[in-house]
Amino acid sequence: MRTRCSLLFLLLLASALQGCTLDHAKIRQADAVVAASVDRQVTCNSDDHCATPSPLLDAASKALADSTPDHPQHVVTLLDDSEASLAARINLIRAAKTSIDVQSYIWDEDDLGQLALNELIAAARRGVNVRILADQLFSFDDPAMLALLARASPNLQVRLYNPTFHNARTPPLEFAAGILCCFMKFNQRMHNKVLVVDDTIGITGGRNYQDRYFNWDNDFDYVDRDVMVGGPAAQEMGKKFDLFWNHKRAVPLTHLRDVNRLILRNPSPPPWPGPRYVYPARVAAAQDEAEDPDWLYEHLLSESLHTSKVEYFSDLPAKTEQPTRRQAREFTAHLMQLVNHAKKEVVLQTPYLVMSRRAEKIFKYLHRENPAPQIIVSTNSLASTDAFAVYALSYKHRKSYLYKYGFNIYELKPRAELATNAYMQANVEDEDDDGPIVAGAAGSRRKRFPGTERRPGFFGSQGSRNRPAPLTSPGRRFGLHAKSLVIDDDLGMVGSHNFDPRSDHYNTESGVIVYDPRFAQILRDSVLEATEPQNAWVIAPRRPVIPILGQISQVIGDISARLPLFDIWPFRYATSYEAKTGVNCPPLQPSDPDFTRCYDSVGDFPDVAISPKLIYTRLITAFGAGVKGVL
Repeated sequence: MRTRCSLLFLLLLASALQGCTLDHAKIRQADAVVAASVDRQVTCNSDDHCATPSPLLDAASKALADSTPDHPQHVVTLLDDSEASLAARINLIRAAKTSIDVQSYIWDEDDLGQLALNELIAAARRGVNVRILADQLFSFDDPAMLALLARASPNLQVRLYNPTFHNARTPPLEFAAGILCCFMKFNQRMHNKVLVVDDTIGITGGRNYQDRYFNWDNDFDYVDRDVMVGGPAAQEMGKKFDLFWNHKRAVPLTHLRDVNRLILRNPSPPPWPGPRYVYPARVAAAQDEAEDPDWLYEHLLSESLHTSKVEYFSDLPAKTEQPTRRQAREFTAHLMQLVNHAKKEVVLQTPYLVMSRRAEKIFKYLHRENPAPQIIVSTNSLASTDAFAVYALSYKHRKSYLYKYGFNIYELKPRAELATNAYMQANVEDEDDDGPIVAGAAGSRRKRFPGTERRPGFFGSQGSRNRPAPLTSPGRRFGLHAKSLVIDDDLGMVGSHNFDPRSDHYNTESGVIVYDPRFAQILRDSVLEATEPQNAWVIAPRRPVIPILGQISQVIGDISARLPLFDIWPFRYATSYEAKTGVNCPPLQPSDPDFTRCYDSVGDFPDVAISPKLIYTRLITAFGAGVKGVL
């Protein structure tokens, strides 16, 4: 009875909120208040808006000038390193002369989010036109901050994409009501991540504006990747950004009920506050690197490639599965087509190994080819992921991935060596303490403490609920967030697409495809580094300890895995393996005859402590097949 009442209450709440749009009078009033109270300070009066010299923008401008319609020219830089990726962003923002467009799925108010926002405000105040478009559900959840941001500069415009119930902030109760009342619209999120400067150079990939995407979180960071492109493809980024910016789901701040109310309530707000960084020394170091020509050359320009064919693709806003709107899934459809034509090898890196039906058909077809292309997949383990519900369904379908599709699966270890090295490069470590130390404003030394994830999710709304599963080993942990694809050593793709049902059908996605064997090789090497024994476990068929009983268990497990419900058999077709210590073996695939000599089974969920998360994973494997499409 109580459950029925709760559901009825949520439905009534959703109905009431859905109809509570702002009337035009209040929007006009708020627009007038913003126009009258906007901070009009100007920090530059020169024609170039005091743009900082940038070798990155100069290289992109030259590529654009040398381009013709038949022979485009591009300069491309793979941004594997989080430190270089951040320095590139700061440098380009400071170098902008006319415009900056930023699109993001998550924008937090931590050090990284503050840094990016304050750099953009500074650019707007020196005369650059700055536009920020962020997905509402996962960005800027403080209406008071947005009410101030709306008046930070007349050259700064901010819109939120697909706001829930016409508000900037979505508390847990409204989150639940949104799922009940308007599931499709609520789930269609803008997952694109783009920065475009002067319509000449752009960055896209997997990173959002939050500490953990740049190795600044204290206890959980992502292995992620972007690509920086100068030339005609960057112009295409700008055009696609305009499509989102002008779409009806991109809502100005004064049109949001909670922000509008605060603006009208306070027509004379205080000025935009100065930054309050938790670790100002780390921020200052990143800003210094962004203005150091030698550093930029060593870490960015020296790694750049000059090439011709580069394509930027983006799904259209409000992507849908309706046949009459297939063109809206441009990027998704193109990726599927590329994979379908693979001949020798597909190297795939995705944090969420849950295949859509179309992807399943394509990989099944490829596995039947003679010879079949090799499929290498780098993804998360339960120990490294913060999306345990998604992992549960990947775990359920392991046999299909190995047996039907021919995947060679490598799951990231939570203490992966490559990730630890990247963290050390982006931070300062104190040898006498377990955690990193930074200098405070007065020179004092302060230890960093673990942060918390505040973003809502389907299986945990905020705080510790959205944290990864607890581990048996101590130390800082890492998860995989990069989304990349290499096909036949001919082309490489870096973008936001997770190759899962949500990316196929709900979220809008974007990415850059570089048709150059040199870039493909660099990207391939980067992905394969994450599959090396010090960084990943290998997923391979389980070796029966007792032959006959093991075979019986495997048959029962196969039957159980086919069930949409009550898939409760605990012994799966495949499990995790780790390279043996003290045995001189190169990295091997499970099909190699020496695999069993060189690798030991470490169980289905290595390094994961017994916890509610582990129990939830088993339960979702058993009963959660029906939610595969939205995870």
